[in-house]
Amino acid sequence: MGAKEGFIQFKRETPVSRDPSERINDYREIYKPFSEEKLNHQAARCMDCGVPFCHNGCPLGNVIPEFNDAVYNQEWGQAIDILRSTNNFPEFTGRICPAPCEASCVLGINKDPVAIELIEKSIAEKAYELGLIKANPPKERTGKRVAVVGSGPAGLAAADQLNQAGHEVTLFEKDAKVGGLLRYGIPDFKLEKWVIDRRIALMEEEGVIFSPNTEVGKSIKADEILNQFDAVVLSTGAAQPRSLNIQGDKYKGVHFAMEFLGKQNRVIGGEMAENPISAQGKHVIIIGGGDTGSDCIGTSNRHGAASITQLELLPKPPKQRTVLNPWPEWPMTLKTSSSHEEGAERIFSILTKKFTGNEAGEVTGLTLVDIEWKEKGGRMAFEEIPGTERTLPCDLAFIAIGYLGPAQNGLLQAFGVETMENSLPKSKNYQSTNPKVFLAGDMRRGQSLVVWAISEGREAAVKVDEYLMGSSSLPQKDSSFFEVEEQIAG
Repeated sequence: MGAKEGFIQFKRETPVSRDPSERINDYREIYKPFSEEKLNHQAARCMDCGVPFCHNGCPLGNVIPEFNDAVYNQEWGQAIDILRSTNNFPEFTGRICPAPCEASCVLGINKDPVAIELIEKSIAEKAYELGLIKANPPKERTGKRVAVVGSGPAGLAAADQLNQAGHEVTLFEKDAKVGGLLRYGIPDFKLEKWVIDRRIALMEEEGVIFSPNTEVGKSIKADEILNQFDAVVLSTGAAQPRSLNIQGDKYKGVHFAMEFLGKQNRVIGGEMAENPISAQGKHVIIIGGGDTGSDCIGTSNRHGAASITQLELLPKPPKQRTVLNPWPEWPMTLKTSSSHEEGAERIFSILTKKFTGNEAGEVTGLTLVDIEWKEKGGRMAFEEIPGTERTLPCDLAFIAIGYLGPAQNGLLQAFGVETMENSLPKSKNYQSTNPKVFLAGDMRRGQSLVVWAISEGREAAVKVDEYLMGSSSLPQKDSSFFEVEEQIAG
């Protein structure tokens, strides 16, 4: 620990964002530069705890106190080596991870936690600036060929690890550009796509073969991949959105959130001239209070929406932890995103009843009712509050209430992978019911975080390497972690 009293001497500080009235006119990242002196102070706040709970909070097991100390001492080479040992893409997670590590920071018991996510991003960017992140192809090749299907964070991590193990890796992506939801789901104001392109170029230098515009079942058959490759990793995400299933949800103007966000990213990336789903001058209602709904708020504001309302079924969370939500659990507190700061009305404890529309089949309103949550039989349930039903004007609605699992397009069946009742594929230690096919990311464990997807890709790569070579020298989590993970996935 570089500064013994750093956590007392310095307060938590993070980059200042550009003024909301300015930033809604573009899609660039919203934060202003952060000085190295201030970053040094933030690294100094780390207490180097005897039991660093931040490790437990991080799905990747990032060695956080050690890289904080390296940053404090300006040992950038050491910092990136420590970070890279557990995280393939700190430039991604340092921008878009919700930072469960910070929720578990011991300092967070009675003070603001260490700004771990900021430090992680800063290590990555400084390492690129100093030339410390550069192509490092494997010295030897094994002669084994591995196909990875799906180029989101799980697929990219699996491809990176398997390539480093010496296998020849080809990554298939159905879209025109590589990145999955990193590219087509997360708005540029949170993750500019040059960050992805920079990493893809590096992986290409290291020998990973990328095959975009290649959809399994159309461009290439599953049988061809199984015949041409020694192992396959499927990592196509949880692309099946959860439907709202209320009257009128098929009216024109009612969309799943990713239809809107994906098209906007294609416009910014030069793949489309304009977004066919426009929020300009419209009354927008977003159903779902999570990050995806928040991204719809930010994008709708940039379109110039007349009004934006976000609806959440659950009650409004408290501003501080309650006794039922102690540290180091994830804080179930009110989250205000940068998009919320840009303007939107948020309504909690609300139930949507039906969409209304006109003769042209276009949505014109959404009928909803207030609800009250009560404990019944040991479980929480809600009741409608009489006399609160009303209809809000709605020209455009986005459904952002989560995902059910892999897209139901026959992909799993084509690769001979059996599924469970919840539509997730059956797996054991990342291996599917077809021994040659492995699974990683949201399609295996269900909708989750980018940091979990990277972890999944890394761990799946270990199992593929063991399958091909009999053993693996790739870094992995201990066996007890696998037991917990199989309970989660299965």
